[in-house]
Amino acid sequence: MFFPTSHPWADGETLGEHLQQRGVDRREFLTFCGEIGAILGLSSLLTPKIAKALTQVQRPSVIWLQLQECTGCVESVLRTSEPTIGDLVLDLVSLDYQHTLMAAAGDAAEGALHDAIEKNRGSYVLLVTGSIPMNEGGIYTMIAGRTVKSILEEVAADAAAVIAVGACAHWGSVQAARPNPTGAVGVSSIVKDKPVVNIAGCPPIGDTVTATVVHFLTFGRVPALDYDGRPTFAYGKRIHDQCPRRAHFDAGQYTQVFDDEAARKGWCLYQVGCKGPACFSPCPIFQWNTRTSWPIGAGHPCIGCTERHFWDTMTPFYKRLPAVAGFGVERTADTIGAALAVGAAAGVATHAVATSIHRARHRKLPVAGQGQAPPAEPGPGAAPPSGKEE
Repeated sequence: MFFPTSHPWADGETLGEHLQQRGVDRREFLTFCGEIGAILGLSSLLTPKIAKALTQVQRPSVIWLQLQECTGCVESVLRTSEPTIGDLVLDLVSLDYQHTLMAAAGDAAEGALHDAIEKNRGSYVLLVTGSIPMNEGGIYTMIAGRTVKSILEEVAADAAAVIAVGACAHWGSVQAARPNPTGAVGVSSIVKDKPVVNIAGCPPIGDTVTATVVHFLTFGRVPALDYDGRPTFAYGKRIHDQCPRRAHFDAGQYTQVFDDEAARKGWCLYQVGCKGPACFSPCPIFQWNTRTSWPIGAGHPCIGCTERHFWDTMTPFYKRLPAVAGFGVERTADTIGAALAVGAAAGVATHAVATSIHRARHRKLPVAGQGQAPPAEPGPGAAPPSGKEE
């Protein structure tokens, strides 16, 4: 981590100039750009474009609002792998307001927020963690005597991009679970005049936040979003389709209770409540704690925390989903074979019945030599038969 006193920024200095002054070589910088591009799902051919954009950008201002939350999302971002939080805060961005991380408090903190808005109006990035309480006029969470709803509306009005980090900022999370006493809602319920990027999860993976910020700095726009405002580079696929235990699901090999023999063998956790088949998340790819592990990798089922209203729709967490398409090719091989045999027998029986009906119909038709004289041959000069009955 680099501290402000050891590598100060000069006024008007670009990131490229700052890195050069700091002694970062081109190869190291390109490696970083390539890693971020891989997280974003971009071709390696775009690495030079990312590098060029980042070297030319001046240090952007970031305002981070913490609203109604547990601070878990802040802890997650503090453990970002590439870049580290030190590089992210001190090199890529200027974190001008974050009341948990900043040294200032009281009037000094409020002054920092006001100055950041005035000096960077229309160009700063707004990060938001936490939900917004709406009941009782929003009195359940207030900062400096103001409701967080009014603060969010003021700061979002002049932001270049709004990024909602975590399930609370996404849709309200546990505060919004039934009966939702505070009337908690997500950022997109308040900010309506510009796209809101939802970094879903409780908490989300910090690298997803970093990559989203880098995408904005590189391309001048937020990444492509899915139906729920989540970046498709991270939330475009289900955990079930990327899970290393998927082969056990397809084979019908399931853990029935925690710590049984199947659990020790790493079998599928579907029967003990895994919500991976209904959850879109990058957990199997990005992983956690500098890409050390992730819940399923550690033997715990996914609880579906990147999905809206998961506290209500995914609970009880240790009860399996009601129905998931698929079959166990090993355990049900005999059953499948028997079903195919029954189907084949039914097909044969159906064919036999159809054949009997067809033959019965033909038996009812008159046949030459059986009670009816054969048709007479036409005589000389007779007209050919018309094929119509007289």
